Amino acid sequence: MRLIASDKVISTILKHDSKVTSYKIALLRAINDVVLTYADLRTYESPVAVPLKLLAKFWIAYYWPFVDPDMPIQQGPQAKRDGQTRNDMAFRPALQALRQQWEQVIGGLKNPADGFFLINELRSTRKWQNYPESLSEASSQAIATIARTLEMPIRYAGPGHWSVFKRPQAYSAISRQTVAVPGTKPSDRCLVIPFELWTTFRQMSLWVEALCIHEWCLFTGRVSGVDRGVIYSLLTARPDNRRPLTWERNQIDILMMEGAEFTCPWTERQLRQGTAYDLDHILPIAVYPTNELWNLVPSDPNFNSHQKRDRLPRPERLAVARPHLEQTYLRYGNSSALIEVLEEDAALRFARVQSGTTFTAKLAHAVADLVEEVAESRNLAGF
Repeated sequence: MRLIASDKVISTILKHDSKVTSYKIALLRAINDVVLTYADLRTYESPVAVPLKLLAKFWIAYYWPFVDPDMPIQQGPQAKRDGQTRNDMAFRPALQALRQQWEQVIGGLKNPADGFFLINELRSTRKWQNYPESLSEASSQAIATIARTLEMPIRYAGPGHWSVFKRPQAYSAISRQTVAVPGTKPSDRCLVIPFELWTTFRQMSLWVEALCIHEWCLFTGRVSGVDRGVIYSLLTARPDNRRPLTWERNQIDILMMEGAEFTCPWTERQLRQGTAYDLDHILPIAVYPTNELWNLVPSDPNFNSHQKRDRLPRPERLAVARPHLEQTYLRYGNSSALIEVLEEDAALRFARVQSGTTFTAKLAHAVADLVEEVAESRNLAGF
C-alpha cells in the first residue's frame, strides 16, 4: 500500500463506506490518536501492532457523552430481533455502567470529556489503585466489550472483508513482523497498522481528525435527530485538570528542601526552596490530556499563567528548553519515589526510552520530539 493509496483509503472509509453505526469513524479516529500518542514508533519503519484494548480505551472517551443517562444520543438504529429492541451500540450497557460508577466515585459536575480523564487514569496502575474495585470491574467489562465490538469495523472497513486491515491476532503470533506500542502483552489481540498507513495518519493527523468529527456529526445528526452543533461540542470537548498534583508537588518540595534547584525550561529562571513555582504541563491538558510525570516540570508561575497557557513552545524555544528538561528529570532521579514513577510513565509512553545511564537524556529528547510532533500535526499556536 503506497502513501497516496493510504490517503484514499482513509477518505473512502470515512466518506463512502456504508455505515449502520459510527464504528468505522471511531476506529479511524482511534488509530489517528494512537499514532499521535506514540510518536517515536515511526523510527522503526515497521508495521505497528496496536492492542484492541488500547483502541477500546479511546472509544470510551469518544462515546462517553453519548451514554449520558439524562440525554442518551443514538449512534445507529435500534433494530428489533426476536421481539426485543437491540441497542444501537453493542457496548452501550457496559459503557453506561462504567459512567455511572465513575460519577458515583467522582461526584461534582459532569463533563462530556470525563472519558478522556478516565482513560488517562487507566494508564497508570498506581493511580488506579486509589479507586474502588467496583470501578475497576466496570472499566474492565467496558474495555472487553468494546474490544470485541471493534472487530466488526476492522473487518468491514473498505470493500469486502479484511480488505484494509488483517484479522486481529495475539501479539505473540505477529511479534516478529511488527513493533508493538509500549505496554503490549503477548496475549493481547492486536490490529496491525501497515507502516505506510501509519505514516499517512502521522502526516495528515489534523485532516483525519477534522474529517472524522465532521462525518461523525453528519451521521449522528441523521440517526438521532440531535442538532449537529451539539454533537460537535460533545466530540471536541476536552477535560479540565481536576486531578490534584499534591503528591508530585510534595515530592518536589522535599527535593528543594534538600537543596535541589530547578530551572524553568521556558524562562531559565532558577527555582529553589522559597521560590514560587507552577507544576507546568509541557503538553497542556487541553491539548494532550495526561498527568504523566515526564509532562510535569517546575516552571515560572507568571510565565506559565500569562504567556504559555495552552500553547506549545516553538522549535527554537524547545531547543533551549531541552537541556533544562533533562536536568529536571535528573533532579527527579534524586527521589526514589519520583524516579520510580518517571520510569514507569516513560515506559508506557515512549518505545525507545529505557532506564539506564542515558535515561534522562533520551527521555528529554523523546519528550521534545513528541511536543514537536503534536504542535505540527495539530497546527497549534506557539510561544
